[in-house]
Amino acid sequence: MARSEHPYHRSLAPMMWVFAGLAGLELVIVHFLLALWDWRIALVVTLASLAAVTWLVRAIRSFRTLPVTIDDGCVTFRAGHIATLAVPVANIAAIRTQWAGPEIKQRDLLNLGLIAYPNVLVEFSAPVPRRRRAIRAVAHRFDDPAAFIAALEAARMPA
Repeated sequence: MARSEHPYHRSLAPMMWVFAGLAGLELVIVHFLLALWDWRIALVVTLASLAAVTWLVRAIRSFRTLPVTIDDGCVTFRAGHIATLAVPVANIAAIRTQWAGPEIKQRDLLNLGLIAYPNVLVEFSAPVPRRRRAIRAVAHRFDDPAAFIAALEAARMPA
C-alpha cells in the first residue's frame, strides 16, 4: 500500500496561534509587573516563559511537517512533535465521527485534537501502551476527515 498523509494543521494551528498570542501577551504584562517588584525574579520567570512560548511556536510549526500517516500496515497518529502514537492497522476496531461528549475525557483515550474538538475517533481492539497508560482510542481533528476515514478503511481491507 502507498503511503498516505493526512494533514491537520489547518484545523489545529489557528487556535494554537491564538493560544501562543495570549501566552505572549501574558509574558509582556505579567512579567513587566513582576519586574516592578523584583527584576531578578522577573528575569528568571521571563526566561522560562520565553522558552515555553518558543517550544509552543515550534510545536505549532511542526503540525504541517508531521502529518498523520498510513503506511505499511501502520497508522502513525501525530500532533506535531507534541505526541506520536503508532498503531498497527490490524488493531483498528472502529472509526467513528460521532460520540458522546464525556467519551473524549476518558483516561484511556488520547486526544490529539489538543484544544480543537476532534472530528474522528479511532478505537483499538487491543490497548496500545504509551508511557504509563494503555490507550484504547485516539481522537483527532483532521482537515479532511472523510479522506482519512477512506484511506484507513482501504488499509483495513485484506489485500
